[in-house]
Amino acid sequence: MKKLVVIDACIREEESRTRRIAAPIIQVLAKRYEIVRYDLTEMPMEPLTPRTYADRAAGIIPEWALEAARTIAAADRILIAAPFWDMSFPAVLKTFFEHTSLFDITFTDNGHSCVGLCKCEKVMYVTTRGMNIPTGDPREQGSSYLQALSRLWDLGIILTVAAWNLDYATPEEIEEKVESATRFGLRLAETF
Repeated sequence: MKKLVVIDACIREEESRTRRIAAPIIQVLAKRYEIVRYDLTEMPMEPLTPRTYADRAAGIIPEWALEAARTIAAADRILIAAPFWDMSFPAVLKTFFEHTSLFDITFTDNGHSCVGLCKCEKVMYVTTRGMNIPTGDPREQGSSYLQALSRLWDLGIILTVAAWNLDYATPEEIEEKVESATRFGLRLAETF
């Protein structure tokens, strides 16, 4: 069975609107993919510091990071659930990428440039934004970061499923926006 890696950076956990959109999409995809899930709020990560940098330079990599990098490199598809946070996504997701961006696992070089080693062909990025910032707006850097990471790791196309302007909407409007994004994600899941 093909493998789907789910990377969940939903800081609000069960109260997360992003997770509400992602959950039914993951449920549908679980019928076709073996799911490997990384719930980032539960993982033992710390951001890059002088100590962690020195460890990495000495070849000391946390075992969970090696395992996650290998799993990502072998994944057929990836789904990232992360809310809009400070013009991008929560720092825990960037920290996860820092730990799993490993030379000769997720990427290498050919003497001239970096070359991705991942076999993934599609990534679905599920997100919600409180402000009125649609995908592609210069203030929204999560999608562009993932585009750049895709080029480094060779992840394939990035498909963004987003609901926005949720903090300035009525409860009814919020529900409609969440449901609309969920329907869009479920349509994408048909050929994902």
